[in-house]
Amino acid sequence: MDNLLAVTLNGIAQLEYDRNKTLPPQQQLYLEKMDQKMDEGIQVGEDIITNPDIQQRAQFVAANLANAILSDNEAMCAALTAYLANRLTDLRQVKINNTDGEISIELVFDEDYQKQVPVQFIH
Repeated sequence: MDNLLAVTLNGIAQLEYDRNKTLPPQQQLYLEKMDQKMDEGIQVGEDIITNPDIQQRAQFVAANLANAILSDNEAMCAALTAYLANRLTDLRQVKINNTDGEISIELVFDEDYQKQVPVQFIH
């Protein structure tokens, strides 16, 4: 089993997170602070979820990840991907689709990401 979490946008790889690499202490602390903040509640659409479970947290973080990717916020992308990879150890892929401004997110637990291979064309 691969220990990689891949994030794709419209089928194109954006980020790969290798769970075999140890997260530095300051980044682990940041993830703990994210959990503490979410303990206070999260807003999903018009609703406030006061005691979000891990699935609700994952959807919330994935939605923020989609926004971070679309706004080219690399630091936030890294932090949110690290959160998902460390809190949902069986998550294999985050598939984000952006079609005409409509964003959909699929969390994939049962399918390892297949790295894309460049195709060389001969002239």
